[in-house]
Amino acid sequence: MRRVRMRKKDADLDITSFMNLMIILVPVLLMSMVFSHITVLDLKLPDIADSSSQPKDDPKNKMLEVVIDKDKMTVNYPAGVRLREIPKKEGEYDYKFLSEFLQQVKRELRNKDIEKRDIFLLSQPDTDYQTIVSTMDTVRSFKTVLAASVVEAELFPEISLGDAPASTEAPAAQEAAQ
Repeated sequence: MRRVRMRKKDADLDITSFMNLMIILVPVLLMSMVFSHITVLDLKLPDIADSSSQPKDDPKNKMLEVVIDKDKMTVNYPAGVRLREIPKKEGEYDYKFLSEFLQQVKRELRNKDIEKRDIFLLSQPDTDYQTIVSTMDTVRSFKTVLAASVVEAELFPEISLGDAPASTEAPAAQEAAQ
């Protein structure tokens, strides 16, 4: 007996349904990308090599600080020398006044030919995240009107974070006790 083998034809690959899926899926994914932006705050730390090459009494080497306490914010320039205390207003930090004061500090530094772009934010360990982020947004830039449109003007975009001194009231209290 003889077996007759029939040759089977190779089945055609039908990718029509897959192509239909891609035609629908690609535009939908591209449109959804517009709505999913992630904001990243770029934090810069001072370079140790740069700070050691400049003399300590150089005005460009002095640090501008914003210290966040429970009941106030303090602006220091140079580090440790208080320029202004900004108390809380109605239980909230006064970011508007902080921005106006930092704009004034920026103008005064420019008048002295000091181009300062860095700032240090020093906060207590129990400072909440939203306060830190709001302070970072405030010190980085401010809104201003330029040619009949509102734009973001730069204040101090290079932000470094650190721990605030344990208590800013302690030295004054110790001096009063003596």
